[in-house]
Amino acid sequence: MTGSPEPARDGPAPGVPLLIGRKEYLDFPEWHLRRVRVKVDTGAWTSALDVAGYELCHTAGGLVAHLRLALDRRHPERLTEVQVPVLRMAVVRNTGGTTEERPLLETVIHLGTVCKRIRLTVTDRSHMRYRMILGRQALAGSFVVDVSRKYLARV
Repeated sequence: MTGSPEPARDGPAPGVPLLIGRKEYLDFPEWHLRRVRVKVDTGAWTSALDVAGYELCHTAGGLVAHLRLALDRRHPERLTEVQVPVLRMAVVRNTGGTTEERPLLETVIHLGTVCKRIRLTVTDRSHMRYRMILGRQALAGSFVVDVSRKYLARV
């Protein structure tokens, strides 16, 4: 067949989910965080982000979480501090099967060509390989996962 090749697209067509792998990097634009390594976990309902610690404060506007994030495994002493409103406290079953109460937050993620507002909980994941898991609620409608591949959403 002759002719010019099909032009490159910036992302999937509108309404078409973006193909991603089992491991990806995403950004948190509202928190000024870039290239956070995540494990895409289709077995998890909610997303969870690692925190070195957090405090909850009651304000006139409601409950606010002051997060201390250590997202670089090689340099856990490098902390980023973020303040974010808490939607509510959520009871979540952790990887060990134990239920625990965690703050439920909402923020925007940027993964590949997709910017999306998601909900996530925060917990100590320092003993885990990935500082964040991206669960089914965050994936729904925007992403299709190829579990045999990784880092497909590079921009």
